[in-house]
Amino acid sequence: MAFSGALTLADLNDFITPAQECIKPVEQAAPASDPSATPIPGGAATEISIDETGEYYARVKGQDGRGVGEKQKLQKAEITLNDCLACSGCITSAESVLITMQSHLEVLSHLSPTSSSPTPRKTAVASLSPQSLSSLSASLLSPPPLPILFRRVAHHLRALGFDAVFDTTFARHLALREVEKEYEERVQKGGREQLPMLASACPGWVCYAEKTHGELLPFVSRAKSPQQVMGVLVKEWYAKQLGKSPDEIYHVTIMPCYDKKLEASRSDFYSSVYQTRDVDCVLTTGELDILLSSPPTPSSPTPDLSLPVPSEHLPTPPERLIPHHLAHPGTSSGSPLHTLLLSRAAAHPRPTTLSTHTPRAGQADATEYVLSDAVSGEVLFKGAKCYGFRNLQNVVRRVGREKGLRTGRGAAGRAVARRRGGGKEGEGEQERGLDFVEVMACPGGCVNGGGQLKPGLRATRTEMETDEEGRPRDWEADGVLVRPPTPPGASSEKDMRWGTKEWVARVERAYWTSASPSTPSAPPTLALIPPPTPPPGETEGETDFLELLRAAWADPVYGEADECTGRVLREMGCGDGGRREELLRTSYRAVESDVAGGLGVKW
Repeated sequence: MAFSGALTLADLNDFITPAQECIKPVEQAAPASDPSATPIPGGAATEISIDETGEYYARVKGQDGRGVGEKQKLQKAEITLNDCLACSGCITSAESVLITMQSHLEVLSHLSPTSSSPTPRKTAVASLSPQSLSSLSASLLSPPPLPILFRRVAHHLRALGFDAVFDTTFARHLALREVEKEYEERVQKGGREQLPMLASACPGWVCYAEKTHGELLPFVSRAKSPQQVMGVLVKEWYAKQLGKSPDEIYHVTIMPCYDKKLEASRSDFYSSVYQTRDVDCVLTTGELDILLSSPPTPSSPTPDLSLPVPSEHLPTPPERLIPHHLAHPGTSSGSPLHTLLLSRAAAHPRPTTLSTHTPRAGQADATEYVLSDAVSGEVLFKGAKCYGFRNLQNVVRRVGREKGLRTGRGAAGRAVARRRGGGKEGEGEQERGLDFVEVMACPGGCVNGGGQLKPGLRATRTEMETDEEGRPRDWEADGVLVRPPTPPGASSEKDMRWGTKEWVARVERAYWTSASPSTPSAPPTLALIPPPTPPPGETEGETDFLELLRAAWADPVYGEADECTGRVLREMGCGDGGRREELLRTSYRAVESDVAGGLGVKW
């Protein structure tokens, strides 16, 4: 099984138990015994050999210990996306699992079914994440405003055969409101016993928690991620608008990371009634770029996002159906922490102040936010932003210490337990613990997802055909964008490598770029760029940032989004009961494991 070419040892800082190959227990039928062979008592019954092509063969051993009879070729084990969730042998970002099962080629095959296909063509719907749109924008020398770029992408996708193209920001709005609702429920039902609540929008983090930190799962938010909420909207709500059933819709999402493929494959998001998933296929931003490089017909020109398309200044039908281009001020990873910060401040009857704390200079990925009463100084809410697995380890240990948990299972858990064994008794009781943590597996958050466009260029043909370790790669089959080298002087970012701070900052700026004021019919978007990271230590009285959040959320577009949320939920039959929970929340399962170097799993 080939690993994704986007994933290299040099690119990652989030190894837990790195293994070079996935593993899965396989029940193997014994080969037919040779009449002339007499197995040695207590010895191995078969001899395994490997030929020059890497194929495995089995042969029965004779009494002299040598193989007799004919060789039988062994079949390679097939590993599905669901199997990966039960394996602790890989790096936790899980970006290497059977990418071809959810690829641009798979999408093209659904968009262009053969005439002999027994099933009628399904209505094809695409949902584009704002992080992917920002990555596309950053790759252009003169990018248009994001709403215009969205309409250009939608135009080219419709030319390929898609019937409708949405963005996912309204689904994110609905998910944020569900996060707020769940947080209030936790506070009312269990007080601080059910806190901190840990964000669940990142499938890499959820996969890691299920495999190595099952004790933390009760604290993980059960609200579905924006991708899966979008799946519900498309299959449950939009399908009804079209007079179709969920299984008559083929839903493709475009996301910034490969882990979203794993998320879409979870059994929680599968309808046994209609035998369909909420999200049928997930493409990364790089795979979308490859898809857009496929002309609709051999005689058609290759789509170019830098060129205008007809009616790009007018909203598309999906944009008129539900709100689009919602910025949700705070972070480019969805802003659940900042949404809760603002709601807690609004619920307090007196003025509040906001302070931040960073452990080290330049560590914006690990920032703590403290909301306090402006008069008494009482701490009302304490949250943290935690991006990247290096910072995640610190948060896991801190939450375990505050809640009295033994964080981790298997080898990784024992190592953590040993490191925290010498802590002071009562530590964590002197101050308020965390209330909420915005967790993302990727350093820099979603704009730096492993599936984003990669500006790193390989200057020679040999380098383009190999990865960082010199191993041969079929980049296009793995869904990785590889552009030909840019002519000297053509682009200032030609020498950038994927994951550099400069490139991530460029994508971040593209994410927060507002629509041009001269753009007619474009809904208002916000140019709220988060404040610079403060120096190490406490920075008191950042009330200005809190006021900035209030002003941003006061934009009428969010009131309209709330009204649309209520209408859509009513049309789906969602009150505050079981139907709403069924559609907007999920559950998690711990994987029983005792892993030593990723070589075993307890099933």
